[in-house]
Amino acid sequence: MNTPSIPRRRGLFQLLAGSAVLLGGAALWQGNRLLAAEQAVRIPPPAQDAPASGQGPRKAIFAGGCFWGVQGVFQHVKGVQRVVSGYSGGTADQASYAAVSSGRTGHAESVEITYDPAQVSYGRLLQIFFSVAHDPTQLNRQGPDTGTQYRSAIFASDADQLRTAQAYVAQLEAAKAFGKPIVTQLEGRPSFFPAETYHQDFMTENPRHPYIVINDLPKVEQLRQWFPDQYRADPVLVKQAAMRR
Repeated sequence: MNTPSIPRRRGLFQLLAGSAVLLGGAALWQGNRLLAAEQAVRIPPPAQDAPASGQGPRKAIFAGGCFWGVQGVFQHVKGVQRVVSGYSGGTADQASYAAVSSGRTGHAESVEITYDPAQVSYGRLLQIFFSVAHDPTQLNRQGPDTGTQYRSAIFASDADQLRTAQAYVAQLEAAKAFGKPIVTQLEGRPSFFPAETYHQDFMTENPRHPYIVINDLPKVEQLRQWFPDQYRADPVLVKQAAMRR
């Protein structure tokens, strides 16, 4: 990366040494070995969904590896009003990229999604999370990023969300939807600390960044193809919303 204020993703840049990046597709060559982004998996919708609320927007918190891509995916989902990258799950009363990256704080890179349940249900958000946004079978890692800070987790905001997530994981496991066990952690006590400004809207602002090209742009394309009724071409951005205030 050329910008000093933007931290490097260590796993990817170790791979980039001596490798050729194909910026037109989601692939990376290392020697004679082709490395590719994780593949999305078609899965059924939840048989049980959280009830729609008539009390306005709700929040959902998901962790699925690097928050750049997870944020970028959900910014393209209709009914989503705001997606903020941040940190969840730790015991400290504050979090920062430098601290969380050490893997010692207990936090996971995560996103806080504000959504309108009249337009998109919590169950549909879960379906997109498990299908497109990340691989729920990877333990304490996603793609080139390793450590508990990149774990798969759902931080339920209420009992309905927790029950819906538990039921959906059980449904997917019974159907052997992934061929491997789901390792997503389900937690009923949400916490969230917004990440630094330079992390927000990162995919939109850096569409040709090698990490984004390889790991994240394919997820947005998969969302467009598999969830056309839920896809929005123009992402809802954190910084644009802040400027309108």
